[in-house]
Amino acid sequence: MRSHRVADIAEQAGLSPATVDRVLHGRSGASPRAVQAVEQALAELDRQAASLRLGARSLVLDVVIQAPNRFSGEVRAAVESQLTGVRPAAVRARFHLRESGTVEEVVATLDGIGRRGRTSHGVLLKVPDEPRLAVAIDDLVERGIPAVTLVTDVPGSRRIAYAGPDHASAGRTAAHLVHRWGGRESGTVLVTLSRSSFVGERTRVEAFVDQMATAAPGLVVRRVTDADGLDASTAAVVAAELESIDDLVGVYSVGGANRAILRSLRAKGVAAAVFVGHDLDSDNLELLRTGEIDLVLHHDLREDARSALRAVLRHHGLAPGAPTSIASGVQVITRHNIPARMRPEDA
Repeated sequence: MRSHRVADIAEQAGLSPATVDRVLHGRSGASPRAVQAVEQALAELDRQAASLRLGARSLVLDVVIQAPNRFSGEVRAAVESQLTGVRPAAVRARFHLRESGTVEEVVATLDGIGRRGRTSHGVLLKVPDEPRLAVAIDDLVERGIPAVTLVTDVPGSRRIAYAGPDHASAGRTAAHLVHRWGGRESGTVLVTLSRSSFVGERTRVEAFVDQMATAAPGLVVRRVTDADGLDASTAAVVAAELESIDDLVGVYSVGGANRAILRSLRAKGVAAAVFVGHDLDSDNLELLRTGEIDLVLHHDLREDARSALRAVLRHHGLAPGAPTSIASGVQVITRHNIPARMRPEDA
């Protein structure tokens, strides 16, 4: 027997109750897209059922993420892990995930959330720092829907808070590691970004370049970007860049797709003395364990999610204080100090 009300499923899926009812009863007139939206909504409601408690207020948050699936899945898991501990409200999340896309498509997603009005009590976003997106965020705020940027910021917008890592610190740390671990005072360091319009990645690289210029002016930084952190496109841009590099010292992977980067290195027949990545997703955990990459700069996405949720509660007067931007710390992880909760049971 179905355990969720049609109204709750409709709210979660962003569809009308009539459309949801058609899907649930297998009647004609429902598009494949609507069927997929209902199935996704049911799965989300099932996962989040433990977080729903009777309380003074029930909130629905929209989580909008543009990132490769390997990372958006980690963000989703982090947000859902924090829902059960939210007090005094019961909080449910709707997820809008895309690996890549145009600014117009993301704007349309935010506009759709805004047009639903009070069915959304807040939006958490990981999106590029684009003027049109800043305007879309401002429009949400005008409609009474607070926005919190997650992992990467849109500083020109009226978002109520930013929750994510200290990107400048991460970039400087990466430069120190590449210089010391690589053990060279001359040569080339390859830096890869998923997209330069993400302010977090851009800030990391700027800090990396500045620190490298001071600590190791003989090391030349070469950048490749705008491959969306996807394997095929990242492999292609890295392979093209390697054609003109014959003295590779290290790789600083800001935007991910590290398996693809490693494949391009092997195809070229070169190896980096040091490979620094970001985030302990499943790919990077395995690459660390096998020694294919050396170091990962890790920040706790659960901490970021907790800060973002707290900012929304504060906005609605459900927690004391005003919404505040909080930068989470960055840890240097090797194969020897992987956090216990991320180790396999037989490790």
